[in-house]
Amino acid sequence: MAETGEVKKNGSIRPAPAEVPAVEASAAAGAAPADAVAQAQDYYAQLLRLKADFENYRKRVDREKPEYIKLGRAEVVLRLLPVYDMLLKAHEEVQASHTDTPLAKGMEMIFKEFEKLFREEGVAAMEPVGRPYDAMLHEVLGSVEREDLDDGVVVDVVQKGFTLDGRALRPAKVRIAKKTQASNVKEASS
Repeated sequence: MAETGEVKKNGSIRPAPAEVPAVEASAAAGAAPADAVAQAQDYYAQLLRLKADFENYRKRVDREKPEYIKLGRAEVVLRLLPVYDMLLKAHEEVQASHTDTPLAKGMEMIFKEFEKLFREEGVAAMEPVGRPYDAMLHEVLGSVEREDLDDGVVVDVVQKGFTLDGRALRPAKVRIAKKTQASNVKEASS
């Protein structure tokens, strides 16, 4: 067992003789001082590399942290969207049939709080009606023959789509316009 070291006046501990590093022991045994210096320089270089690696790691974590937080927010919001969809349907039904009842007022308050939460978190509903179909934002569930609109224009929203901080969170499920055969023939002959 090694003896405990002495405590100096400045608070540092002087190692007991058995704890003296191998560098000092080899120097005392007659090994070349140049070898000890080279070994110390090697250890110092390793220390500097480890310090730089750790600093790079800390910077990378600091850079990636907001992205992980954003992904976590997106995951939570995605789990809330089905609840929002059901609440929206219930809200529409109550507004249509029980406009001035306590139930309607309560539903309105709940719905407004839900929308406020979404706004605060950066969630926005897409408004695709009248806009061209975009595969990154819309999922087509069907088409509707319309002479007054170009092919591929969104006509109807079956399920709302949402963005989080401007990026698509859930695509809107839509129906798009499809020109009738008669109007396609007229355009081709013109």
